[in-house]
Amino acid sequence: MQGDGRDVEPEDHTTALALLDERRVNLAQARVRTVNQLHALLRDLLPGGAPTQLSADLAAKLLRSVRPAGDVETVRKDIAGDLVAEIRKLDKQLTDNAARMQSLVEASGSALMDTPGIGPVMAARLIGRTRRAHRFPTSAAFANYAGAAPVEIASAGKARHRLSRSGDRQLNSVLHTIAVVQIRMPKSPGHAYYQRKLSEGKTPKEAKRCLKRRLADHVWRVMIADDRKAKSLPDKAS
Repeated sequence: MQGDGRDVEPEDHTTALALLDERRVNLAQARVRTVNQLHALLRDLLPGGAPTQLSADLAAKLLRSVRPAGDVETVRKDIAGDLVAEIRKLDKQLTDNAARMQSLVEASGSALMDTPGIGPVMAARLIGRTRRAHRFPTSAAFANYAGAAPVEIASAGKARHRLSRSGDRQLNSVLHTIAVVQIRMPKSPGHAYYQRKLSEGKTPKEAKRCLKRRLADHVWRVMIADDRKAKSLPDKAS
C-alpha cells in the first residue's frame, strides 16, 4: 500500500528447486552424522580405525574383516552394518536428488550451467534461493543479498575492505565454490581475473573476494536474461 510491495507470483520451478535444495542439505547433514557414528564404531572394532574419507563400500569391506570377540563387539559390528546400509540409502537419495535438480534446471532453460564451475546442484541452489532475479533492481543489490559485496573499513586514515558476514550464507557459499573452481581452471575467465588482481598487488584473499563480487554480477545477469527469455516464450506462442 506504500508503493514498495512486490507482486505475488505463483509457485514455479524456483520453488521446486528451493524444496529440493533444502532436502539435499538435510540429506547431506544426515550422511555426515551417520558417517561420524560409523567412524566411532570402527575405531573400537579396528586397529587405527577407518580412513577419513569413508564410503559405504569401503566400510563394508572393513567390517567383513572383523571377527567379534564377545557380545559387545558383536553388537558394535551389527550397528555398524546398519549404518552402512543407511549410508547407501542416503547416497542413493542424494544421487536421485541431483538428477531431479538437473532435470528441472534444464527444463527451465537456464543458462547458468554454461558458466565454468556451475553444475546442476550449484545452479539449482542459485535459482532456488534467489527465486526471481528481477526482484533485485541491480547486480549490486543481488551481491549485497548474497553477502558478496565487500565491506569498507576505515582505520587510522586508511581504508580497506573485508568480507561481508551478512546476507544469504548459502548463496555466498555457492559463489565461493564457483570462485575456487574457476581459480583452479587455467582457461576459465575467473582464473584470468584472479591472476590479474594478484598482479595488481591484491592478496590471494582479496583477489578471491573480488572474483566473488564479479561472479555475483555475472550470475545475476544470467538469471535476468533467463527471466526475460521465459517471459518472452508465451508472447511468441500467442
